[in-house]
Amino acid sequence: MTVLLLKLAAPLQSWGASSRFTERTTRHEPSKSGVIGLLAAALGRRREDSVDDLAALRFAVRIDQPGSFMRDFQTEHTRKWDSDTRRFVFNESLSLSKRDYLSDAVFVAALEGDEDLLAECAEALHHPAFPLFLGRRSCPPSTQVYLGLVDGPMMEALADIPWQATERHWNYAYRFRGDKPKETVELKVVYEATEEQAACTLSETVRDVPLSFSQLKREYGWRTETTIRMAVKNSFWSSDDGRPASTSIASEHDPFAILEEGSE
Repeated sequence: MTVLLLKLAAPLQSWGASSRFTERTTRHEPSKSGVIGLLAAALGRRREDSVDDLAALRFAVRIDQPGSFMRDFQTEHTRKWDSDTRRFVFNESLSLSKRDYLSDAVFVAALEGDEDLLAECAEALHHPAFPLFLGRRSCPPSTQVYLGLVDGPMMEALADIPWQATERHWNYAYRFRGDKPKETVELKVVYEATEEQAACTLSETVRDVPLSFSQLKREYGWRTETTIRMAVKNSFWSSDDGRPASTSIASEHDPFAILEEGSE
């Protein structure tokens, strides 16, 4: 099978699964409907266009950096035209809305399925027809979304990708939390389970399979997902002294070398 790998990183992300009216919640990891919507935007599909081929792709997400939960309260007012002052004035205040976000989170998403379809998606991610967002329009990605297109099982493809967390996140774990540096890190993976896998492991059903993105009739189907822990390569690991590569002491560093180069 062919697997498309995506890096989902941004200052803010929001992956709603059961949001209603003024309550806009977010999952702790990207939803399948949100990622499929991102691919549909890259491909240039309209809301009324079918996404059945994309929804049939098998989905998994690896949590490299869980981020922090953040809640934003938003108010909105209607306006009316005041003929005396000849300007718009506030008329009435609408209900207070709550919008939840994940701050400073990083995920690696994987989609497994038809080779031609995934190759088309990979090309579209380099030249998207519409802007890409991580859940909401206020959440553009901070880095390139496309991570790779590989052949093989989905879980093996996820295991082969090094840890994508930021250096700041690793420094916090190493310096302040006191975690012992290791060559590999153990990460949580939430993946779409088959019937056999669901019968053998603890799983849950979620309603985030997009059937239609039409604003007149949005529809979502159910799928079963389960969770495992996966060991992946620590991209900050240095085998020289056991320190993270980004924080290891460079004994050969000469701060005056740049001045000597400039004088030559």
